[in-house]
Order: sequence, then structure tokens, then C-alpha cells
Amino acid sequence: MKEIICKTESKSKYSIIIQNGLLDKLSTLTNFFSKYKNVVIITDKNVAKYYLTKVKRQLRKIGLDVYAIIISSGESSKSLAEAEEIYYKLQDIGITRTDLIVALGGGVVGDLAGFVAATYLRGIDFVQIPTSLLAMVDSSVGGKVGVDLGYAKNVIGSFYQPKMVLTDPTCLSTLEDKFLVDGMAEVIKYGCISSSKLFLRLMSFQYQEDLLEDMEEIIAKCVTIKRNVVESDEKEAGIRRILNFGHTIGHVIESYFKFRRYTHGEAVAIGMYQITKMSTREGITNPKALENLRYILETYGLPWELPEMEMKRVVEILSKDKKFEGDTLNVCIIPKIGKSEIVKIQKEQAIQLFK
Repeated sequence: MKEIICKTESKSKYSIIIQNGLLDKLSTLTNFFSKYKNVVIITDKNVAKYYLTKVKRQLRKIGLDVYAIIISSGESSKSLAEAEEIYYKLQDIGITRTDLIVALGGGVVGDLAGFVAATYLRGIDFVQIPTSLLAMVDSSVGGKVGVDLGYAKNVIGSFYQPKMVLTDPTCLSTLEDKFLVDGMAEVIKYGCISSSKLFLRLMSFQYQEDLLEDMEEIIAKCVTIKRNVVESDEKEAGIRRILNFGHTIGHVIESYFKFRRYTHGEAVAIGMYQITKMSTREGITNPKALENLRYILETYGLPWELPEMEMKRVVEILSKDKKFEGDTLNVCIIPKIGKSEIVKIQKEQAIQLFK
């Protein structure tokens, strides 16, 4: 078992526990869960069939009253309309500020459930139980919660830290290969921005079995990097922007294709390569870094080539990026693998990234 403590500027302090088989041991966390009477598990249809019964059983062993709200799978559920439906269900159950929400699922469930927790009754406690690799290494940690507005991703939300993150890497055994690959984009991101050792480690695996055997360590390394960044910059005023490496381009690609053609990880993979191609062309990045990035993306079955897109629509989507400050956009680049920095580019320069 690995326990990583996150302490933020807002005085939040919580444990991130990573352990194989943890979902079968939730009832041992009596000291944490017993302070609540009612627990509402928010999950989606895909995750529910694998893990909902198990988590309910474990929490009921502690003596809690456990309820479940099951949403449809996919990015379309991350909306104000879905949040409103959940508010009414929480009201019907009689949830108060002394109760708990558990987000059981991937990034969509975690973002949505966290947003609901942050806003219902002006804030109630919530716990993240991530079941996808992307959520385990990235979205479950750091307190970014929110919903989309149409195809504008994550523009409505808040920084609201969980009370605990409980990660069981064995959940990855039920993931389709496509979604394991999806999460690997974020793992590669952490190697690019902060750890050349992690990057080289990922390049050394020859078989998926070797990767999965080492997954507890890999998740812990990614989470430690993110914890360190979040503790320094909880609300993304500075260094936390490095976590957005590849995301500006990635979000445009996701939105352009209405979240159907590319997963989040696939879109971010393209974004990482394209921004690095630009910084290499400008003489900022070592050409070897671009070569290695392309190699590792291909090794893990991730795309790197920019798809054909109509520029008028691209500009329309890009203009809604929440990272803009006036006509200036903060983007993360990597001078070399394992080192990152933030540069400011003008809107016209940002548009050139898509040409």
C-alpha cells in the first residue's frame, strides 16, 4: 500500500491511498467513513456492473446507509442538466451537509460528482474512487471539478478538494484496451513534464503484462508529481499550468469531433506532439525529445498526427478555451524530456498550432 498526503493552500489535507485489492478492504477504513450517516455513490452504467455492489457491501459493513445514482457513460453526462437531475435525487434522499458523496468511476464521473458535491448545499464532502487509469493518475487528484457547456470543455466548475482518494489498480483489469491506452497518454505526460526516469521506464516495457505488474508504482509516481504541483499552486495561477501539456490542442480536437472520434488521452497525445513540434521548430526543444515522444506514442498505440479540421470551427472552439487571458494563452512546452516551462503565446500563434 502507498499513501500520499496532499496539503493545499486552502488548508485541505487528504490521503491518496493506492493499493491492489483496496475495494475489498474499504470496510477497514472505519475511522474515516463512520463519521457519516448517509453515503451516495455516483457512478455510471459501465462501472456499476463491475464495482457498485462490492463498494455498497463494504460501506454497509461499517453501518452506513448507502444510496446509488447511476448515470449514462460518456462525456455527454458531464453537463448542467445531469447535475440538476442529481441535485433533485439528493434532495429526495434527504442528503445534508454531514453526509458524503462517493465518485466511483472515471474522469467524467469524478468531475461531475465533484462538481455536485462542491455546489449542493454550498458544499458537502466527497471521496474519489477512480476506476480508469486516466482518473487514477490525473483527474481524481487536485480538486478540479466541473461540467462542460455544450462542446466547451470544463468551462463551468470549481476547485474543490476531495476528502480522500482511494485507488485500486486491479480495477484496470476490466478496462478495454482502448481506455487503458487512453490513460497512458496522461502517464506519458507526467514523464514529459517532470520525470525523464519515468519516461525511460515506460519506454522499457515490452509487454502489457509488465506494464500492469508495475502499475501501482507508476500510478504512485504520477500522483506524487501532481501532488507536488497542486500543493505549490492549487488554483492554477502558475506552475500548475504544466499539467495542461498538450491539453489546449487536445480539447479542441475532442470538441471538434464532439467527443466521438478521439478519447481524451488520444486527443492529448496529438496535442503533446504538435506543441512539441512547434517548440522544436522554434529551437526551444531538443529534436531528440520530439523523436522520442513520437516513438513512445506509437509504442503505446496513441495517435500523434493532427487530423484535418476546418479552421473556422477550430478558431471558434479555441476562442472558448478557459486558459486565455485576453488574447494571450499560457501553454506548456518541454525543452527536453522531464523538463517543462510555461510560455505565453498570442491567439494568432495558437491558431498556427492547427496548421
